[in-house]
Amino acid sequence: MVHLGLGAFHRAHQAWYTHRANLAASGAGGHPADPSDAAGAADAADLWGIAAFTGRRPDAARALAAQGCAYTLLVREPDGDAAERITSISGAYDGADTAAWRGAVANPRVAVVTLTITEPAYGATSAMRRLADGLAARRDAGAGPLAVVSCDNLPANGARTRDAVLGAADDPRLAQWITDHVSFVDTVVDRITPAATDDDRAASGDPCVVVTEPFTEWYLAGEFPAGRPAWEVEGARFVPDVEVYTRRKLWLLNAGHSLLAYLGLARGHTSIDEAMADGECRRALDALWDDAAPVLPLPEREIRDARAALVRRFTNPRIRHLLEQIAKDGSAKLPARSTPVVAARLADGATPGDGQLRLWSAWLAHLRSGWTSDADPGGAPLAARARTSLADGAAAVVDHLLPAARPETITSIVDDVARGAAQIEGTRSTA
Repeated sequence: MVHLGLGAFHRAHQAWYTHRANLAASGAGGHPADPSDAAGAADAADLWGIAAFTGRRPDAARALAAQGCAYTLLVREPDGDAAERITSISGAYDGADTAAWRGAVANPRVAVVTLTITEPAYGATSAMRRLADGLAARRDAGAGPLAVVSCDNLPANGARTRDAVLGAADDPRLAQWITDHVSFVDTVVDRITPAATDDDRAASGDPCVVVTEPFTEWYLAGEFPAGRPAWEVEGARFVPDVEVYTRRKLWLLNAGHSLLAYLGLARGHTSIDEAMADGECRRALDALWDDAAPVLPLPEREIRDARAALVRRFTNPRIRHLLEQIAKDGSAKLPARSTPVVAARLADGATPGDGQLRLWSAWLAHLRSGWTSDADPGGAPLAARARTSLADGAAAVVDHLLPAARPETITSIVDDVARGAAQIEGTRSTA
């Protein structure tokens, strides 16, 4: 396997599933060979190794490589931690190491490329050009087919990856080869992975420790023409279509996180569990979920159970999921997390939903006071308008999130979003 985007979530999710698949295959585990080394890979044919590349900075790769690529995963239960040594990453590389990247993807023993590159990267970006370049090396090496598996929070993430990679392939012959030889798998992934603290690193004795929650989920739909790890041994589900599970996660978990981040920050909180203890935040979250339920095509009981599970996860006091971390890249995240709910409600003749507009108002308040360019580069023009005036900021937010709405609908929503942001700003100092 090859992975692009060597962050904490990858190490808590795909690398953990792969590690557990290796344990099941070998009966004891062990450290697989680096897939960038064809000879070594042949000696460990039954184990899956991951050549992991950073997406932006080289720091994580250097730190992980310095300790042999193994690391500690701390599963944070409400009553204590369970530590597990993860050994599925067999090589860690600076993403700027083009030769290593091309060599890894071109290795004929590599069957899967996974991605965790965040939502903004699925466009005409360096990440997509890098993936196209790796696939060109694979074509030139005659290494055969493989699967590309996006593990980012995007609807139809496999199809989005395919379109972006084909757009980045500047050679029509390469584009045709990709079409013929590469499958793009749609997924839904879930595991809350807060940033590790100095205390976590000290307690574990591991500078590369990753902290995560007990809950994990992975749905996949698509073909694996060259094979894959047995991820199902730890509960990964292979289904014909992931769309409904994508909606459930984006509209309940991810939208809920965004709401708690923006409203919680405005009210002086720092983490999800703190925001959940605030009655105002909790009522807004319930309203947000109430808005989504009528347009989410799942049985009522399944939605109710999903909400109850999220409350348990969000209130785990030992999972310090920081709101500043969640609040990043709102301009890229909210169109997938909230816009479809509002659009579906309007199409059904309903209101946009009080909870959804509360999220939009909280984001507007954040753009006016908490936004920074490094945390959300795509939000720059929105923040500029928001800081000019509340009314213009509300119009910018609604234009961004609901560009196809009728003018009379937009006017009403803009007014509601501006009023909501003013109310949030008015309570900021007393929260």
